[in-house]
Amino acid sequence: MAEIRTAQPKRDAGRGSERELADPRLQQLLAGLTAVRDGDFGTRLPQVGDELMDEIAAVFNGMVDQLSVFTSEVTRVATEVGTEGKLGGQARVPGVSGTWADLTDSVNAMAGNLTAQVRDIAQVATAVAKGDLSQKITVDVQGEILELKETINTMVDQLSSFADEVTRVAREVGTEGILGGQAEVPGVSGTWKNLTTSVNFMAGNLTDQVRNIAQVTTAVARGDLSQKIMVDARGEILELKNTINTMVDQLSSFADEVTRVAREVGTDGRLGGQAQVPGVGGTWRALTDSVNFMAGNLTDQVRSIASVATAVADGDLSQKITVDARGEILELKNTINTMVDQLSAFADEVTRVAREVGTEGRLGGQADVKGVSGTWKALTESVNVMAANLTDQVRSIAEVTTAVAKGDLSQKIRVDARGEILELKETINTMVDQLSAFADEVTRVAREVGTHGNLGGQANVRGVSGTWKDLTDNVNVMASNLTSQVRSIAQVASSVAQGDLSKKITVEAKGEVAALADTINTMVDTLGAFADEVTRVAREVGTEGILGGQARVPNVAGTWKDLTDNVNSMANNLTNQVRNIAQVTTAVADGDLTKKIDVDARGEILELKTTINTMVDTLGSFAAEVTRVAREVGSEGRLGGQAEVEGVSGTWKRLTENVNELAGNLTRQVRAIAEVASAVATGDLTRSISVEAQGEVAELKDNINSMVRSLRETTHANQEQDWLKTNLARIAGLMQGHRDLATVAELVLDELVPLVNAQQGTFFLASGQNGSTRLRLIASYGAHSTEELRTEVELGQTLIGQAARTRRPIIVDKTPPGYVRISSSLGEAPPVNLVVLPILFEDRTLGVIELASFERFTQAQRDLLDQLGETIGVNVNTIVASSRTDSLLEESQRLAAELRVQQEELQRSNAELAEKAALLARQNRDIEVKNTEIEQARREIEERAEQLALASKYKSEFLANMSHELRTPLNSLLILAKLLAQNPSRNLTAKQVEYAEVIHSAGSDLLQMINDILDLSKVEAGRMDIHPEPFALNQLLDYVEATFQPLTAEKGLTFAVTADQDVPRELVTDQQRLRQVLRNLLSNAVKFTDHGRVELRVRMAREEELPPGTSGPVVAFAVTDTGIGIAKENLSAIFAAFQQADGTTSRRYGGTGLGLSISNEVVYRLGGEIRAESELGEGSTFTLFLPLGRAESVPAPAAAETEQAVPERENSRETHGKRQVLVVEAAGTGLLSLLASSAAADLADTHGTVTVATVSTAEQATNVLLSRPHHCVVLDLSLPEGGAFAVLDALADHPDLRSVPVLAHPSRKLTPEQEALVQTRAAMQPLELLPSLDELRERIALHLSADQPDDVIPLTQPRPLPSPTRPGSDRSVHEPLRGHKVLIVEDDPRNVFALRGALESYGLDVRHAVNGRKGIDTLLAEDDIELVLMDVMMPEMDGYAATAAIREIPRFADMPIIAVTAKAMQGDREKALASGASDYLTKPVDAQELLDCLRRWLPEVRA
Repeated sequence: MAEIRTAQPKRDAGRGSERELADPRLQQLLAGLTAVRDGDFGTRLPQVGDELMDEIAAVFNGMVDQLSVFTSEVTRVATEVGTEGKLGGQARVPGVSGTWADLTDSVNAMAGNLTAQVRDIAQVATAVAKGDLSQKITVDVQGEILELKETINTMVDQLSSFADEVTRVAREVGTEGILGGQAEVPGVSGTWKNLTTSVNFMAGNLTDQVRNIAQVTTAVARGDLSQKIMVDARGEILELKNTINTMVDQLSSFADEVTRVAREVGTDGRLGGQAQVPGVGGTWRALTDSVNFMAGNLTDQVRSIASVATAVADGDLSQKITVDARGEILELKNTINTMVDQLSAFADEVTRVAREVGTEGRLGGQADVKGVSGTWKALTESVNVMAANLTDQVRSIAEVTTAVAKGDLSQKIRVDARGEILELKETINTMVDQLSAFADEVTRVAREVGTHGNLGGQANVRGVSGTWKDLTDNVNVMASNLTSQVRSIAQVASSVAQGDLSKKITVEAKGEVAALADTINTMVDTLGAFADEVTRVAREVGTEGILGGQARVPNVAGTWKDLTDNVNSMANNLTNQVRNIAQVTTAVADGDLTKKIDVDARGEILELKTTINTMVDTLGSFAAEVTRVAREVGSEGRLGGQAEVEGVSGTWKRLTENVNELAGNLTRQVRAIAEVASAVATGDLTRSISVEAQGEVAELKDNINSMVRSLRETTHANQEQDWLKTNLARIAGLMQGHRDLATVAELVLDELVPLVNAQQGTFFLASGQNGSTRLRLIASYGAHSTEELRTEVELGQTLIGQAARTRRPIIVDKTPPGYVRISSSLGEAPPVNLVVLPILFEDRTLGVIELASFERFTQAQRDLLDQLGETIGVNVNTIVASSRTDSLLEESQRLAAELRVQQEELQRSNAELAEKAALLARQNRDIEVKNTEIEQARREIEERAEQLALASKYKSEFLANMSHELRTPLNSLLILAKLLAQNPSRNLTAKQVEYAEVIHSAGSDLLQMINDILDLSKVEAGRMDIHPEPFALNQLLDYVEATFQPLTAEKGLTFAVTADQDVPRELVTDQQRLRQVLRNLLSNAVKFTDHGRVELRVRMAREEELPPGTSGPVVAFAVTDTGIGIAKENLSAIFAAFQQADGTTSRRYGGTGLGLSISNEVVYRLGGEIRAESELGEGSTFTLFLPLGRAESVPAPAAAETEQAVPERENSRETHGKRQVLVVEAAGTGLLSLLASSAAADLADTHGTVTVATVSTAEQATNVLLSRPHHCVVLDLSLPEGGAFAVLDALADHPDLRSVPVLAHPSRKLTPEQEALVQTRAAMQPLELLPSLDELRERIALHLSADQPDDVIPLTQPRPLPSPTRPGSDRSVHEPLRGHKVLIVEDDPRNVFALRGALESYGLDVRHAVNGRKGIDTLLAEDDIELVLMDVMMPEMDGYAATAAIREIPRFADMPIIAVTAKAMQGDREKALASGASDYLTKPVDAQELLDCLRRWLPEVRA
């Protein structure tokens, strides 16, 4: 709390009354009052020691405290009431009075009034929201709150009246079954009027529908999926019917599939079955995926129960359930058997009473059924009541009728009766009355009838007398007349009773009979109108599903009016119920189990509601448990989980048990697989999967076991290779630096003999004397003594001399006893195996090594000996050469000494020459020193050159072998992953397809890394060739923009390519290598930039930027990005191989770290330099400095001009020897020109400079083609105004240009007419339609690699045009592959499996041979093979030899042979084509590339 403080002024004792220092205090008071006025209650006045000012300060501070308390309390109450909604709060400000007390009371009064009003309104609104319409707002209010009070009270009155009427109608219709009720709500209008009107409609016809729906859903809830809704319906009821039927079908299909899978898994033991339920989604799809099994073994129990239940339903109570059962099934069995016993006893008693009363006429009998209760007891009592009542009624009727029969008409029936008995009672009593009156009047009536001439039949009743005799005579007179009238009336009445309102009374009648006829006819008309209206409403509501209809029958009253009113009821109530039921069942059918029926219902609708809600709960519990188990097993990897669904039975219980069984089986199998996979991951390759499995799991088990075996074999082979190379290098290192052959020989034997597990060895050195070569022993290992060994051997003598002469190793197995013996201090024994190894250098024998061993030499040991012979030969030759050099040096020194002696003699004899002799001596000494140094340097250089040559040889062989070994498994991996990702049989889930795509993507990345490593090896070996040539700068920039614009757009980056005005429009360098460097720099920029921009700027380098040692102009290519940047300390490391800025970069962005290393080496060979500038988090700039070459120093391509220069071409054809391609497209250097340039650049290393010319019109194309020959023409079929077909016409019209191959590509989709026209052209001239840019590039490269333009076989041969009557028979250049037979010559079964699977999926017939010789045999045995896929590296006969041998067979001279190999080193393609291959594919083979290649080379499909 702030205080206002100033320096306290001193008082002047002499002038205390004047208070000269009061102004500062007043200023404090004024500042405090100002703060209070501005609402700042935190200011306090300090005590200054002045009585008056301290009192003022105390009063001021007290006032501020009360104001602060008052403000905080009012704020609190306002916040609670107005913001937080907490009513009832009161402000409590202690110690205030006057205005502040009044203000506090006013605030509290306002809060209290507002609290009472709001609480009263809220109480009434809450009651209305809860359905209580008995409360009203009674609090006193004024103003707008009074209007709100009156409005809400009026609304409550109307809602109450409306609710009472709706409740009454709903109760009558839905609860009491009284139809016809109408809701009458007086004084309502608007929505309430509409609601009241909507309530008054009809749902009688919905009873059958609802009962049928309830029956089906009850059956579904009980697991019975055999029933469906058969009742006719329309509208929403039809949707509900279709929804429930669809749900039943889906559930039935789901149950069927689960039953089938469970039977296969649980009973037949056939794993791998999948439940396929089409058209389901949501929970059902998840359940289908999760469950997929079922093991119903309750068949005998259910069939026995069904048999007994069916017998009971058919009235057969003699059968009982006899099948063994336990648990709930046993309870059900006992319940049904007890029910059958009670039904049998009840039926016996009822039959007895019925027989006594109805057949034997013995009244008074009672049914006595022991031990029954509930419904059966009530039925028994009802039968007894019925029998007692019937006894009393029949006896009374019999008494009266007996009296009547005796002519006594004074008696009447007095017994109580209802229904038809009541009608009979009244009829008989009426009959007695009428007979009594009839007896008096019958004579008169008979006279009138007889007088009027209405005569009839005569009654002939024997044995009567008295009144009945007279009545009989008189009645027989009247009966004849009334017959026809009564029959007609009866016929109409019967029709009305049967619902036929089309008939009327037409018989002639008079008097009351005529009036009766008119009355009945009027009644029929009224009933007809009533029936039409009722039928209309019933049809709208019950049949068409149109709710809200009202029956309107004019001019009716009484019963008909009541019936009409009764019809207009109940449907609105049922609408909400049915719609709610439909909503829930639709959600269940869609797999949504979160919804329930919450509409109010009673009676059968309530039972239906309860049944469906119970079903949803059961399904929800079942789905939750199954989903939990599926999630634990399938997603979280927690095996062993079991689904626990309480209170389910029937189908759902069996499904739960099946889920648990599936989870258990899967747990055992996955754990076994995981155990083996973990062992393999830790390097243990001895384990295998032994768990029992079938189907796809068994295949997975076999595949993993096969993989482990393959890894074990590969690991063993790699270990042998490592052992071989390590020991080769170690022995070669031992021999370095030694000049004595004997020492070297001893070192070699000491190291080599124990290394190959031999026990004895000798080393012979070749020497030549007098023109003959002899082998001299210079070292031995483990021999008895040198005297026992032959020290010299002639060439060709013994095995030593023979091996030296033939220069081939000699191996002797199982040496005979006594041949040679290996001994030690403990004993001796003959060896088992001898190896005689020649030491060779440049096909010249330098020596022989012989080894003896107790054991056979392994293959790895033999390989070591074979390769070691060359290594030892190189070193021996070096030592021999060094020895010769030493001899020559000694001879030179001896001659120099003699020369010095002669010089001394000449000096003594000739003093004049002394000075010159001394000078000559010094020169000779200098020469000797120089010679010595030169000789030493020469020896060192020779040694280094030999070592480098050997290392280079090993490295080249290693890269070639590793390329082959890596690409071979990658081939099958990528092909099979691509096939799985395509999912041709549609039996994989979306997740499995995604796994396959990830495998294919990872394999492609691995292939790219292999290519990068091969490029790096070329750079390090100095084998990367540079081919400078002039090219247009715009062409390079267009290529960059076309390549990287889509990539930057996909990431939302801004991309710009700019070039300064002073940069030359034409550069001279290796364009393809420059593109490679720019691609790498821009790819890195895009990869490491998430937002912002990427820019390539081409400018001239400033003088201070020039690389050291560079003269002349230099172009700078600056690639700038706003990406993650590089730390200063890491800039120097990024250009090293396999290095990136830091470890997190590779983890986040991937990559091998080879790109910048390769780019740096390439730029170095181009004479330039790459510099990097970067700020961490700000971005980077990589600048490529490239010296400008001189165009005149490099031969310029003859046909690289643009279309504007074409008319100025020289007409001579002096460039006949160069390879040229012509591009015809609208843009000067468009997409097709870039594509052709890219293909041409790839061939520059092997075929020299390739010229690409671009034109845009038919005339220009003709001029260029006539000026010099071209290998092919690349044509854009989408040229405007039919320009493409004008080019084709120009080529076809000129005889010299008809044979020029045309590669046509549509940049836009062709119309059917254009496609037909292209097909017509292709039938008449060498035209190929290539919609794919990859295929177009491949064909351009193929045409340019041919020696002559006509050497390339076209994709499609000219053929007759299709019949005009079969427009659908046109076939594109992509002919179907089905029906062709292809031979795969491949030794790797994995590649065979992958290629066969890929080809057979497109309908090809595939044959296989394991090597070249078998392939030739297969070709000779089967005449209908159309194409051969030939691997290169195979045992016995490789692909080169096999291809050459096939070409030597005349009938296979034109057989398409595609070389497919993992060897991707420089020159491999040319070697394959030179051996006779038609085309060349590198492994891993891309599936689409393989198919395109097959389409190019396969002949047309046979009809």
